[in-house]
Amino acid sequence: MSDFPADSILVLAEVSPTGTVQKSAAALIGAAAQVGSPIALVVASPGQAADAAAIVATFGATRVLVAEAADVATSLTVPGADALAAAARLVAPEAVLISNSIEGRDVAARFAARTHSALAVDAVNVSRDDEGIVAHHSVYGGSYNVDSAASTGPLVITIRQGAIDARAEGQPLVAEALEVVSSGAAAATITGHTEATVAANRPELRGAAKVVSGGRGLGSEEKFVLVEQLADTLGAAVGASRAAVDAGYIPQTSQVGQTGVSVSPQLYVALGISGAIQHRAGMQTAKTIVAINKDAEAPIFEIADFGVVGDLFAVVPQLIDAIEARKK
Repeated sequence: MSDFPADSILVLAEVSPTGTVQKSAAALIGAAAQVGSPIALVVASPGQAADAAAIVATFGATRVLVAEAADVATSLTVPGADALAAAARLVAPEAVLISNSIEGRDVAARFAARTHSALAVDAVNVSRDDEGIVAHHSVYGGSYNVDSAASTGPLVITIRQGAIDARAEGQPLVAEALEVVSSGAAAATITGHTEATVAANRPELRGAAKVVSGGRGLGSEEKFVLVEQLADTLGAAVGASRAAVDAGYIPQTSQVGQTGVSVSPQLYVALGISGAIQHRAGMQTAKTIVAINKDAEAPIFEIADFGVVGDLFAVVPQLIDAIEARKK
């Protein structure tokens, strides 16, 4: 089974140490299906790979290459880069799609350097023109849209999580074991891992479909609970501006922006956020932006689809009540 279509797009489907296929895989395969034939690669520990491959097929992968790596749970990113290099030699893809996660960026960089391939980072979409695959980017806080392509060889693209809505139709599982020879490259050793305990049933910020973020306008850590209340009402993740994080309202892991998490949800609600360029760089590609701020001149209103000029402590409770009433 080594005959792959000429328009093959190789997708690295990330698998967690516990064997869970990351949800970013569905969007990556959906993006690949828009421009070619999605061929997925699963790299997982023995005993986890088969189940992961079956899930990836339901996301729309026409073929699934399965690399069982006993050291995937103990060697950081190198097993993934080794498997990706072996898969690329076999498939000869037009492009390689990888999630723009922390691990995904590491694997993409290693693979691109190893194979002398062009690397396009943090793309928000992909397309095809007469010459091949094109990656689309939103840069400088969303001020510019930029396209990139490779002049030779496959284009390696990391995709911003949540940026692509397309989903492919599920396919029957067609799996093939991939032989991988270890590169012996230096790798950090993982001595153990612990699943993070989530305090509430909220989506993870990175890749969430809905995000409610709060800024310095909340005034205190105690009042920031209003952001969490609206998020829970909407079933959204909680984010924050850098100013709110620096003020100690919420941990840095919730920071949205150039030095935090980049999000591209269907709905982004900004409460008491002025809209500094650093923050806008991490959320401007959201499909719908709603801003509530008492300052009518706040820059956030320049990019908002819907804006409310008013006291958020008066507006947000009414919004929560209205949403709850609609649920009944």
